[in-house]
Amino acid sequence: MSDTPVLDDRQKQQRYESLVDALYQDVYRYAYWLCKNGALAEDLVQETFLRAWRSLDSLQNDKAAKAWLFTILRRENARLYERYRPDLVDIEDQSLMDSIDNEPDQRMDRKLLHDAIASLEKDYREPLLLQVIGGFSGKEIAEILDLNNNTVMTRLFRARGKLKHVFFPDGNPDEDPDEPLDE
Repeated sequence: MSDTPVLDDRQKQQRYESLVDALYQDVYRYAYWLCKNGALAEDLVQETFLRAWRSLDSLQNDKAAKAWLFTILRRENARLYERYRPDLVDIEDQSLMDSIDNEPDQRMDRKLLHDAIASLEKDYREPLLLQVIGGFSGKEIAEILDLNNNTVMTRLFRARGKLKHVFFPDGNPDEDPDEPLDE
């Protein structure tokens, strides 16, 4: 006999709806970071929540739901690329949509950060995104990625170091680049 209580349909529906309400935005944000396409992120999130509904009885602790959903999402994204071969598009023909409510320098800073994170190797990028976007601890990231906690902490440290090197190639992140030097 299982330790998981069997829920009636109404209880299952309420539990599911509360998970969706609480975690939809986080799951979508992570999906968008993975695929960099709003429509595709929506599809991934929809498939993630569909799979979550089907196996909701296997979720024993609602506190673990976020990590559980992120794991489902990562697997869905991997499945997508197992069967999907994207059409190649000439980057010169594409334009980036900018939000009109942000200042140009804020958009540039965000784009630089986004590009810097995207340029990290997958082994460094994934744990960093799970920490920054998902808000997961090192231990939770280790469980999601099926890695040792020390490995995750090392990868997070190295990812931050690589980003510092991108933004501060001279190695002085404490110095304000806009501040004049003392002579």
